[in-house]
Amino acid sequence: MRRILVTGAKGMLGQDLCPMLDQNGFEVIPSDYQEMDITDLKQVESFIDTNTPGMIIHCAAYTNVDKAEEDKDNAFLINEKGSENLAKISGEKSIPIIAISTDYVFDGTANKPYTPEDKTNPINVYGASKLAGELAIRKYNPMHYIARTSWLYGIHGKNFVETMLSLAEKLPQLKVVNDQVGCPTWTVALSYGILNLIRQEMPYGIYHLCGSGYTSWHGFAEKIFELSNIDKTVTPCSTEEFPRPASRPKYSVMDNHGMLPAWEDSLKNYLQLRSLK
Repeated sequence: MRRILVTGAKGMLGQDLCPMLDQNGFEVIPSDYQEMDITDLKQVESFIDTNTPGMIIHCAAYTNVDKAEEDKDNAFLINEKGSENLAKISGEKSIPIIAISTDYVFDGTANKPYTPEDKTNPINVYGASKLAGELAIRKYNPMHYIARTSWLYGIHGKNFVETMLSLAEKLPQLKVVNDQVGCPTWTVALSYGILNLIRQEMPYGIYHLCGSGYTSWHGFAEKIFELSNIDKTVTPCSTEEFPRPASRPKYSVMDNHGMLPAWEDSLKNYLQLRSLK
């Protein structure tokens, strides 16, 4: 298992995960679309046969939530078919797989944090395509971990934290939605969570790897500015005041059983690291 194939290695999560795996003694086989098209079963089989990984961490995904509404075929091709192909080949070869999924597999009607056992019911194409990918993983490879995460941000990609900091420089005040609640998650904290799944040889199954605690997008924005020492007025608004093509779950808080740190602590560490770059 010392050789780990990472799909989506050039993505926001992959760029933090791969170096961490390397630093912890694993031999990383990074792959992205250029090296292996996960939607092509023969390519997947050939790449795995050539590189002989002991484990696969599947980070590659179609992640544009709003665009997916009009690009459904591509979203399902990548998130479902791509996952199915990886699961089929890894399952046949008895290679464990960790697949990254999302809080958007839930509909947001709960009134307490979702557990891995709770019923899924996605309300947008992205969530539906990721759930289809989960089901494919579970069907074709019993040696699976499904790691659901949420509200992901990191230094290597477009995300809410960077958007807020950028807008703060351009606008005198901001309006941010306050009726969607979830768990902000730093890519580095998620990478540690994935590493712990491997190190501790956790039982196969579904895990929620998100920041501990929860907040609204409005609360998230206020904490970003507070920790950044930026004096900025953030006015709460409703989802209806800020319409988007894809519906979002109002409540997508997940119970992570203490597997990742408090979201506020991760945000503080992220902003400190960011200031050093």
